[in-house]
Amino acid sequence: MNYRSQYFQPARAQCPLNGSRRPKCLLISIRVIVCSLVLAFTASLHSIEPSAAQSDYLDAARLSRIGDLVQDAIRERKLPGAVVLVGRHQRIHYRMALGNRAVIPSTEPMTVDTLFDLASLTKVVATTSSVMLLVEQGRIRLIDPVADYIPKFKRHGKSKITVRHLLTHMSGLGPGLDLTDPWEGYETAIALIVDKVPVAQPDERFIYSDINPILLGEIVSRISGMSLDQFARVYLFEPLGMRDTMFNPPAALRSRIAPNERIKSIARARGLVNDPTARRMGGVAGHAGLFSTADDLAIFCRMLLGGGAYGKTRVFSPLTVAKMISPWTPPHERNVRGLGWDLDSIYSGNRGELLPPGSFGHTGFTGTSLWIDPISGLYVVFLTNRLHPDGKGDVTALRAKVATVAASALTDLPSSSWLAVNNRYAKLWWAKRRAPVLTGIDVLQAESFERLRGMRVGLLTNHTGRARSSETTIDLIDKAKDVELVALFSPEHGIRGSLDEAVPSSREDNSGVAIYSLYGERKRPTAEMLDGIDTIVVDLQDVGTHFFTYMTTMAYMMEEAAKRKITVMVLDRPNPINGYQIEGPMPAPSHMGFRGYFPMPIRHGMTMGELALLFKGENHIDVDLDVVKLKGWQRDNWFDDTGLPWVNPSPNIRNLIQAILYPGIEAIEGTNISVGRGTDTPFEQIGAPWLDGVQLAAELNARALPGVRFYPVSFTPASSNYAGELCQGVFLLVTDRLALRPVWLGLEIAAMLHRLYPKQYRLEKAERLLGSREALAGIRAGEDPARVAETWATDEAWWRQIRERYLLY
Repeated sequence: MNYRSQYFQPARAQCPLNGSRRPKCLLISIRVIVCSLVLAFTASLHSIEPSAAQSDYLDAARLSRIGDLVQDAIRERKLPGAVVLVGRHQRIHYRMALGNRAVIPSTEPMTVDTLFDLASLTKVVATTSSVMLLVEQGRIRLIDPVADYIPKFKRHGKSKITVRHLLTHMSGLGPGLDLTDPWEGYETAIALIVDKVPVAQPDERFIYSDINPILLGEIVSRISGMSLDQFARVYLFEPLGMRDTMFNPPAALRSRIAPNERIKSIARARGLVNDPTARRMGGVAGHAGLFSTADDLAIFCRMLLGGGAYGKTRVFSPLTVAKMISPWTPPHERNVRGLGWDLDSIYSGNRGELLPPGSFGHTGFTGTSLWIDPISGLYVVFLTNRLHPDGKGDVTALRAKVATVAASALTDLPSSSWLAVNNRYAKLWWAKRRAPVLTGIDVLQAESFERLRGMRVGLLTNHTGRARSSETTIDLIDKAKDVELVALFSPEHGIRGSLDEAVPSSREDNSGVAIYSLYGERKRPTAEMLDGIDTIVVDLQDVGTHFFTYMTTMAYMMEEAAKRKITVMVLDRPNPINGYQIEGPMPAPSHMGFRGYFPMPIRHGMTMGELALLFKGENHIDVDLDVVKLKGWQRDNWFDDTGLPWVNPSPNIRNLIQAILYPGIEAIEGTNISVGRGTDTPFEQIGAPWLDGVQLAAELNARALPGVRFYPVSFTPASSNYAGELCQGVFLLVTDRLALRPVWLGLEIAAMLHRLYPKQYRLEKAERLLGSREALAGIRAGEDPARVAETWATDEAWWRQIRERYLLY
């Protein structure tokens, strides 16, 4: 089952908002709770008129503290002034202008009717709202590819990016347009965006991007035949009576506009959008350019709290509002976003300390902020021009403090039942964030080895089989009550993980138990080895790539155990390079075998327990399989998120950075270069005696590959390729592991070596990385490696679909 069918088909839904049939992980459970809160409160609010159950009381004495907080920040020169508005349901309780609107060329007091540059509040107030109006009308679908509306957008592998991806910042597009180039004009901006190459796959990770709402604004224009500013004015702002909300405010309003950072002159700074991209686009863009007042934004907040209605005017249906403020980011993503709106992300600081889960909001770069709580009916509008006059103001902490004080004025919460739900949400959320990760052996130990009671056990493990306490799995099972450890089996590198060669069989030092090597004369256990064993326990740390042999050794053990009706128990361990990023081509048939047991992309995104389930299901291995699941692990966890002690999974993967680089660098080791084996930093450097490291570093840096930089080095490997020879090469410095695509990186290095050294470099040996002879021919012919990497998308999509039904977390 693919992601869309699992989470976004209402026909299968139990939760009416996100369509999930059952929680597959803790985060989904949390989101179901949020969905329930949202549906219960927003869908029932058909107007802003209060019912008997809707108290609009706020403690005025508590609200009065807001002024002191703002004045303190003004004295510290964090802002020149602000307008703060706090309301509940239909009533405004606090509305205050504080400080000054301008301090140069002369002091000008702030007034409550001041117009502010809303910056990124444009994304939700104008752009998201316009898109959702068109969704309501059936003219846009969230699952529609962006290329359906902007056909040229599909180039560079962007054909799978949908409207939902843009609304949730999960498109994989970078943060913004390059402002070092002297471009100008709206159409030019769209053309530049259409030609953008994504830095991640759709739904891979949250990247807050101005490009997403710019595209949404363009879609609104193309569908409606009106520019974004015209559409929002006609269908949203005018019906609601938001008369001071507009793009490119006229000169007649300049005296009321709060200036931002000086732009040539203070007069010009009034009404000119601060965002440089929006300025170049003519002041109308999906990400910035909107101006408004606190009173107008209060109307907007009250409309949302009214389920899409303000007074007698309805602009949205209640279900549309509920849809916008429900969680829409994938389960693995920690930054939880709605459609356009921020729910719980790294940008949610303006929510403050007290406003509960289920509330939502957004911020703007100029110092603006909205936060709305549909449960209590509270809304907080904070507007300032913190960039005036010198661009150095900072209201990050102040916005949070104001929201906290406003929430503290809620002294009559709606019901005890809501508190119970909110407390449950909070407990689940913090449990997710704080719970230590327990591996399979930790869980088995906590259960006092009950699953193995009375069993004669064969253990397939090595030095990576350790509990959090650092006790080995061998010792723990050997000491377990009513469990007999009969035999040990070792994979590549041996029981101690120290050998880079064929491994002989031996005996364990402490227990004297026989150790049968499965990486020597034989790679499968024999009948003699398995004689007298009831259960095979597997405890091995994988590194997340299809050519790492531990998974094959496990699969061979499962096949042989199935023949003899022996149970296999896999003690699961985390995928150290996370469990959701997938990358690379399927291996060619010629590369299937011990270093390629099952066809999958180079970076597979699964744990050993999940792989065991997949091998059993897809290869029809009739084995009694028990996976002891991890506790506390989430798919977006890297190894350093787990709190587990690092143990080198092989002699040449000595830290997490090397594990991250391994999928791409190991894939080109078969060519005639050294990847640093026999040095202190294997897989972090590559080189050869015939290389010019200075030239290679410069050429690779010019490619501006995401998440990595290069600098020239020289080294002499003690083993493997060019052992004992001085190599010139480059060191790979990982700058952003989320942005890095290691398999693409390996492809880029191979292509660059072929271009610079066509006579010395043996590109044909990189077929494992390229996946096909057609790709090899493309690189030979000078095709852009980024375009070759795009061809992997079909293989990656197939793998996501296959693995979906075997995921445990």
